Amino acid sequence: MSKGGQLPVAVAVLTGGSDRPYVFGLVKELISRGVVVDLIGSDELDFPEFRDASQVRLFKLRGEQHSNAGVASKVFRICAYYARLVRYAAMAKPRVFHVLWNNKFELFDRTILMLYYRMLNKRVVLTAHNVNLGRRNSKDTFFNRFTLRIQYRLADCIFVHTQEMQLELIQEFGAQADKVRVIPFGINNQVPSTSLSPNEAKGRLGLPSADKTILFFGKIRPYKGLEYLVEAFLRLAKESEQYRMVIAGKPGKGCEKYWEEIQEQIRGYVQDGRILVRTDYVPDDEVEVYFKAADVMVLPYRSIYQSGVLFLGYNFGLPALAADVGSLKEDVIEGETGFVFKPEDPIELAAVIERYFASDLYKELGIRRDVVRSLAVNRHSWEVVGQATTSVYTDLIRTCERRKALNRQASTTPHE
Repeated sequence: MSKGGQLPVAVAVLTGGSDRPYVFGLVKELISRGVVVDLIGSDELDFPEFRDASQVRLFKLRGEQHSNAGVASKVFRICAYYARLVRYAAMAKPRVFHVLWNNKFELFDRTILMLYYRMLNKRVVLTAHNVNLGRRNSKDTFFNRFTLRIQYRLADCIFVHTQEMQLELIQEFGAQADKVRVIPFGINNQVPSTSLSPNEAKGRLGLPSADKTILFFGKIRPYKGLEYLVEAFLRLAKESEQYRMVIAGKPGKGCEKYWEEIQEQIRGYVQDGRILVRTDYVPDDEVEVYFKAADVMVLPYRSIYQSGVLFLGYNFGLPALAADVGSLKEDVIEGETGFVFKPEDPIELAAVIERYFASDLYKELGIRRDVVRSLAVNRHSWEVVGQATTSVYTDLIRTCERRKALNRQASTTPHE
């Protein structure tokens, strides 16, 4: 018997090979509840914490992920992965397949793979972190929406993180209301946090302890609206030399021109040290330096459903200034965990930054960090996510058992 009286179940968690924080938090909670997990991924998900856990089996079906491989090698690698995945599914013991992310060929995953899983009598749970990623990235098409509709129709249960996402699924994609469950986005508990103090973190980055440090963290893509934060910062920097900004994130593929234009704007401030830029991957053991050195993080997004960066920052007790897009407003408590501002408006963003640094939240940041973290952990605990997720697994398996029993009964009942 597992935590909370739940019956032990077995599930295959299909990850698309990435998203370490979410996979770690979910799987850790599941195994604490007695769930047996086949983790389908890559070397990236080979967590030391799970290597000796009897309830977790990691299937590295994606093989080695060398980024410098040639086109032919990448094509072969992807095809080999799908072949291994098809073979695994045919032989897998778990009756529940939980898809956290699709793989490289989204259209294939949404249609052929989903039909294949159903043919194998697998119950499919789908976590829709983004209801329509194409729309968020301004690349939406009829075919994109059509294949999304197919995947949502074929799933037995769909997890979303907000009521707004649930409504969009039902209204725009015809999802059945009883199949859509709202669960919180679990807070990042995978990145290490040590006794490093904010002043020590500032020192490591060469930032003056008394200056006001703003953080932009995560991959640099147009939908994240970094240009609005840059413009707001430039306005503030002309008025006060105490403002500092840190940009830590790798430019996304195809975003080179976008990033070049931003670099041109900030070049002088980078040279004089008022803007610190790191455009390579930040290892897990260095992440806390950036969130502890910062006095506030800014999410100037133009479009988003929900941001993992927000909860990563909250895990370090860092307040957030977030654009009022998607469901960000639901997760920012005004004056307690941050402030919200109108998107794509650098003038208002500059005003909100000034408002924050004049607020008690900033003035008492030394003691408020623990409050910010506690509020986030209470609202986005993995315990809540795990309880809801395990309950769905159990219900699906019981439904399968009832159907099998009815089929057996029908086959043994004599026909008149």
